[in-house]
Amino acid sequence: MVLSIPAFAQNEPASQQMDQAGQKIEQAGSDTAAAAKDAYSGTERAVKDTTITAEVKTALARDKDVRSSEIHVDTIAGVVTLKGSVSSPEIAQHAMQLAEQVSGVQSVNNQLMVITSANTD
Repeated sequence: MVLSIPAFAQNEPASQQMDQAGQKIEQAGSDTAAAAKDAYSGTERAVKDTTITAEVKTALARDKDVRSSEIHVDTIAGVVTLKGSVSSPEIAQHAMQLAEQVSGVQSVNNQLMVITSANTD
């Protein structure tokens, strides 16, 4: 029996090591699954943002009062940013309203600058 006690004592650390290794493998699997889910969510958000940007650009292009070629649209996490120049504060406001009406838009960051052309006679 004296021989079996040291053998038992040696097996215990091995079983603990195996248990710890199993826990590490399980954690690595969980981390990998979480990373894959994050990558999928990021890709899904990017596709949604691209769709929103396209729909805002289309809305601006279809509107007869807005010169959409002067307005740049960017979307990040549903927040649309409008940049560029327009001829009046009313058009800047109207462009913002058009963007707000697009499905999926969380908010609009209106950075449009009003530039009036001065008549030089």
